[in-house]
Amino acid sequence: MHDTRCLNILLAGPRGFCAGVDRAIKIVEEAIRRYGAPVYVRHEIVHNRFVVETLERQGAVFVEELDEVPDDAPVVFSAHGVPKSVPAEAERRKLFYLDATCPLVSKVHREAEHHAGRGRHILLIGHAGHPEVVGTMGQLEPGTVSLVEDAEQAARVEVPQGVPLAFITQTTLSVDDTAEIVAALQRRFPGISAPAKEDICYATTNRQAAVKEIAPRVQLMVVVGAPNSSNSLRLVEVAERAGCPRAVMVQRGRDLDLALLEGVTDLGVTAGASAPEVLVEEVLARLRERYDLRIEEVVVAEERITFKLPAALQPAPA
Repeated sequence: MHDTRCLNILLAGPRGFCAGVDRAIKIVEEAIRRYGAPVYVRHEIVHNRFVVETLERQGAVFVEELDEVPDDAPVVFSAHGVPKSVPAEAERRKLFYLDATCPLVSKVHREAEHHAGRGRHILLIGHAGHPEVVGTMGQLEPGTVSLVEDAEQAARVEVPQGVPLAFITQTTLSVDDTAEIVAALQRRFPGISAPAKEDICYATTNRQAAVKEIAPRVQLMVVVGAPNSSNSLRLVEVAERAGCPRAVMVQRGRDLDLALLEGVTDLGVTAGASAPEVLVEEVLARLRERYDLRIEEVVVAEERITFKLPAALQPAPA
């Protein structure tokens, strides 16, 4: 039965795809168009099952490591970045590869190399095991980088004596948590070198800012995203810290348990940077099964950034 109760939806802007994700997906699609299927992709191109399955239907084959890629097939590296050993191995095998690493992640890689070149020991703020962290640490010799996951680790991380220090960060962290970790490192190591411009990317920062704006005004926040997506997980945490009584993550519209909306009159909706807008539409369609929706978009920033495709996929000059 359709009870036409009204539900106020505060829709976060910006939400969903960022320029790096958009570029990575286009690289896979364009490679399939240009070279034919199959095109191999090392790791999930971005952390979203729906995106991965959509690309699989077009002819992408996702693998964990290069040894699963045949010699004559093109391979794409994911948006999260890869250790230097991966392109080196691709070159050794004469594989044709395309690097879909987000340019903002590549910027962190260059910073890491710059610091190492100046003899600094690097403290990387990030989550152990995340592909971006594995890729960043893999730019340098083992032992040059120490991982710091939280303020507690910042207080006790051991660093080589008499060596200058620098810190860099994963691009998809909580802005507030990272500020706390940085403050702890700067108190402990007053001379530590900081990035010229913050490493946390514009998209992560903007999506968190939109959630902070909405959180105090709603009883529940729905984040469309994937459980292995760092930036989506952070949106759930940010919502709860910013005053929203409850925040949940759903991958698809059908995953939203409408029982959670008992007593909810105002609902926030956002999406992580690797979640396409079609999945936000699914959530709204699911809500329309039971409610009349009154939708207000809360926009904290306009994003106009785009990233060019790699030279190999640029149209040939006329």
